[in-house]
Amino acid sequence: MGDKEDTEIPGLPRYISAHEVAERAGVSRSAVSRTFTHGASVSVATRAKVMRAAEELGYQVNDLARGLLANRSQLVGMIASDTETPFRSLQIATLSRLLIESGRVPVLITTDSTASGQASHAKLLRYRAQATVVLSGMPSRAFIELAQRNGQPLIAIGRNEEGPDHIRVNNKLAAATAVQVFAARGMQRIGMVTSAVGSPNLLEREQAYVEAARAAGLDVFVERAERTDYEGGSLAASLLLSPARRVEGVFCVNDLMALGLMDYARNMLGLRIPEDLSVVGFDDIPEAGWGAYRLTTFQQSVERQAREILHILDLRLASPSAPPIVTQLDVPLIMRDTVRSMKVDRTVPTP
Repeated sequence: MGDKEDTEIPGLPRYISAHEVAERAGVSRSAVSRTFTHGASVSVATRAKVMRAAEELGYQVNDLARGLLANRSQLVGMIASDTETPFRSLQIATLSRLLIESGRVPVLITTDSTASGQASHAKLLRYRAQATVVLSGMPSRAFIELAQRNGQPLIAIGRNEEGPDHIRVNNKLAAATAVQVFAARGMQRIGMVTSAVGSPNLLEREQAYVEAARAAGLDVFVERAERTDYEGGSLAASLLLSPARRVEGVFCVNDLMALGLMDYARNMLGLRIPEDLSVVGFDDIPEAGWGAYRLTTFQQSVERQAREILHILDLRLASPSAPPIVTQLDVPLIMRDTVRSMKVDRTVPTP
């Protein structure tokens, strides 16, 4: 009787089986299995026969079947929203590359609130994915709880549920730094642009920014668009930058909103940046460094984040019952051209 790896399903493409490799090599079926199992005992001569036969036939190991037999595959799920945005696409591409380099297979599930989207999330559990990385404020807490009940390791980025391993960014320090940047330049009326998405990251940035502004004695105004994108930044700018408010500096919760705000301020209101309005973003997407923007922004390194995800994944697989791992990454401020220079007192003191 063959094992699951050799099972053929009517109507699906036929793949070369391990049994055929064994016949071509003149060895047992178990010898083929041991040859392709890391650390298994097999003689040099047998290994050479099997590898030669596999190459001649074009045989590929059925890792999915092996993973199901072991009750865990090499699949690593990535659940993400807004996959078309620059930061998210870089985040997915970088993590996918490092997962492949580590011998794993990344699977992307785009998130939404529909029944079909929720069913796609649950499929990761049925395929016994090695782990799931939640890259956005969705899916719902219900999925997080379902995954935990099924024993699947979860690494959550920018979320706050109890139980999963977490990677967070230092939103509070970034928001307070943005206020300090504006206050140090003598600004008294500052603003913030965010959205109604309500993810933990955005809420934390908003709360910390408003608290720091009020503690510094500054007037602070907050405007929210429906989405955290370029159009949202433009819309929020139309509400925030009224002549009556005389806002001097704006902190945007991501770079896309900052770019939308800058273009609206320049093209629709005739404001000069940074002379009339200073702008600080968050993420440091490639577009932030383009000559048309040269945006001052807080840098989220997708490379550093992805490497931290793999580090946590290795730790979790080595110690499944260890307490949740929580890592916080700093986001350094990259100064470019959208914040006005500090005034320097050039008065020569009287001797």
